[in-house]
Amino acid sequence: MTDDTTLVIFGASGDLTSRLLLPALGQLLTHEPGRRVHLRGVAMELWDDQKWHDVVRSAFASADADADADAERAGGADAARTLGSVVSSSYRSADITKADDLAAVLEDTLGRIVLYFAVPPAVAAAACEALTNVTVPAGTIIALEKPFGVDEASAHSLNETLARIVPENQIFRVDHFLGRSTTLNLLGARFANRLLEPVWSAEHIESVVIRYDETLGLEGRAGYYDRAGALVDMLQSHLLQVLAVLTMEPPATLGEVDLRDATGAALRATRIWADDPVRSSRRARYAAGNVQSTAVTAYVDEPGVDPARDTESLAEVTCEVSTSRWAGVPITLRSGKAIGARHTEIVICFRPVRHLPAGFTGSADGSVLRFTLGPDVMSLELNINGPADPFELDRVALDADLGPGQLLAYGEVLSGILDGDASLAVRGDAAEQCWRIVQPVLDAWREGKVALDEYPAGTGGPAHWPRLPGSAVPHHRPSTAHGEARGD
Repeated sequence: MTDDTTLVIFGASGDLTSRLLLPALGQLLTHEPGRRVHLRGVAMELWDDQKWHDVVRSAFASADADADADAERAGGADAARTLGSVVSSSYRSADITKADDLAAVLEDTLGRIVLYFAVPPAVAAAACEALTNVTVPAGTIIALEKPFGVDEASAHSLNETLARIVPENQIFRVDHFLGRSTTLNLLGARFANRLLEPVWSAEHIESVVIRYDETLGLEGRAGYYDRAGALVDMLQSHLLQVLAVLTMEPPATLGEVDLRDATGAALRATRIWADDPVRSSRRARYAAGNVQSTAVTAYVDEPGVDPARDTESLAEVTCEVSTSRWAGVPITLRSGKAIGARHTEIVICFRPVRHLPAGFTGSADGSVLRFTLGPDVMSLELNINGPADPFELDRVALDADLGPGQLLAYGEVLSGILDGDASLAVRGDAAEQCWRIVQPVLDAWREGKVALDEYPAGTGGPAHWPRLPGSAVPHHRPSTAHGEARGD
């Protein structure tokens, strides 16, 4: 951690950099002040160093980072500000799709180099192709944001390009869900408890739901989102990675090789339920409505949206991991925008007991283990004797507050990148497998074989969709005046 690292952020002027990357970096450096980072911002905009320093200072302050942003280091005309453990900071205007510009950026570096592509996927792919014509210093790390390609073939082509630049263990395909504390806590709960570890299979588990419903609408992201949709934006990347962590075989260690081997094997075994993308998927987009007492415009009327694309804002896909551990267990991935209540969770529904002695009354449904993402809570729902009648079964939930985690999700990811530890990065084969899994659904949707349904913003989705396993509230129940529907 005391060695110098130059972190080059391509797309330094963008929203991703100021809203997520820099605040996470500031928080990381506050928690780990021994790091020595030289920060370089690169983008097309004609900024000067002072403009860049202002952006960095504001982002660091937003994450309660070290606020010593006014101290300056001597260094001639390129004097830089000390921001926490940032040794130097500067900005360069460049076209990263041109080899000459990339070569000039690489000359202005010290120590190990991290090239972080906070740019659209097409720009990142073009820049990586340009990098193949540049001498890249040994040990250079390349970090890329999802999506990785637009289908399996393009992901494979991008992987081949990257392999011409640096070895696989120096390529970090960033999926910040793998840095979420809840995803990491899932490993501890599963592997460190004899109560759970032996029953983690189809023998005892009836169904799984991995869900990320948010109250936010498009929020001005039409440029990207209307070409991606909920399936590509969330299911194909984030939620399939969570599925892999949840269903993988126990790895020997949590190191890079063992962990990524285990998650990669789980993805290779994953397919669409019954190999039927029409029956096993659903899609919809929101109409005008109210979310938490705020009026929301219909998706098709959002600025920048092309209604002819038939882009979905809500997607559900049911998969199966075809292994002896998981065969026969439906695993539903779901994500939606402008939903009445925020539900971000992993729901594991256990099978009911095989035999319930006569004399009990009430429901004896299977237990439910629920991991909620933000706030991070683990809840185990059990059947116990009721308070009035000892033979009447009642439902209780045992909750454990898992805490917010020491670092933001991007902080966990950046920590691994700066350390050169790819454990929380997506390996090349896994990126290709994720596209392979969803491709039948994408094909069926593009061919119009699955209807594009509609739901009013502020509800839980189309009223006729089946209720999700483990859900206590129908899909169509609207949000309460305070924004959250009770249940779930």
